[in-house]
Amino acid sequence: QVQLVESGGGLVQAGGSLRLSCAASRRPLSMYAMGWFRRPPGQAREFVATIVWNAGRTYYADSVKGRFAISRDNAKDMVYLEMNSLKPEGTAVYYCATDRYSWVCDLGYRRYEDWGQGTQVTVSS
Repeated sequence: QVQLVESGGGLVQAGGSLRLSCAASRRPLSMYAMGWFRRPPGQAREFVATIVWNAGRTYYADSVKGRFAISRDNAKDMVYLEMNSLKPEGTAVYYCATDRYSWVCDLGYRRYEDWGQGTQVTVSS
């Protein structure tokens, strides 16, 4: 089991930027594809972005495509989510998660196994 800790959330004005980080321990992140999900207030969890084990392929939700960028540093067991041009509808708790199908870009949260506790992102209008 991988322990994940997200950080980097906060309050930002619309149009601003944030960089989320996800630190892993207990197992090397290179074994996994990684995903970012979010849960807006009162809504279901939704897919944001995913990256395969060697960063050779990424996939984004249409709502964030062109504004967000997922990346990883396996040597540091870290995954990142760079978020630009943030919109108020981006207000949510953001989670990172592991997917043992390390070569696949999975969009469904059920394929992900280990989850962090989440970090709150609030975008003011």
